[in-house]
Amino acid sequence: MKDLSWLSRTEALTGREALEKLTNSHVMVLGLGGVGSFAAEFICRAGVGKMTIIDGDTVDPSNRNRQLPALATNHGVSKVQIMKDRLLAINPELDLTVVEEFVIPERIPELLSSAPDYCVEAIDSITPKLFFIRLALERKLQFVSSMGAGGKVDPTKIQIDDISKSYNCKLAHHIRKKLRKHGIRDGFKVAFSTELPNKDSLLYTDGSNYKKSAYGTMSYLPAAFGGAIASVAIRELCGIKVF
Repeated sequence: MKDLSWLSRTEALTGREALEKLTNSHVMVLGLGGVGSFAAEFICRAGVGKMTIIDGDTVDPSNRNRQLPALATNHGVSKVQIMKDRLLAINPELDLTVVEEFVIPERIPELLSSAPDYCVEAIDSITPKLFFIRLALERKLQFVSSMGAGGKVDPTKIQIDDISKSYNCKLAHHIRKKLRKHGIRDGFKVAFSTELPNKDSLLYTDGSNYKKSAYGTMSYLPAAFGGAIASVAIRELCGIKVF
């Protein structure tokens, strides 16, 4: 029998039945950057009993302004291993699967073969993101997807809605355009910000891991996005309708 006493504050809000649903649920978090790392921690702290976390990156000094695993003392260390230690320190009874690899299209079918109860998608590269969304819809998996957190400073502008209702988000616009070619116009939840991005903060990368550019990012915005998408997974697993 699992010890749920540490979740007494959660139970006071959700009730015992919803709490037990969380403890019996499997949530997969794809990507442990600024958004996904915070989402993973919030999901663990809510009492979800089984998790799979996926990321192949290591900590870079530039991550320290926004990513939960990143410290001045762990540059070059695997993000997924840092998060593994952190999540198990929060809940030693957590059934945790760690996948230390980048989320690439070729691997997504196998990664989803475990049929998690909920997926939290925080992939920051468009091609794998699109592939995940299409496959998750095809397999009728429950999931929420994070759109762009970069170039923005106001967390109160974050919204949760169907992808078809997103606006003022360049990433969401691109995702919608690409999905329309496959006959997909709606049908899944996203977190997006209605704030227009600061275009002057756009940075170009070396194009590795399907990522060619990124906006500058404020410390708290990815965490706020992480909280938003974690809340969707947690509420829906508890049986609370999001919209």
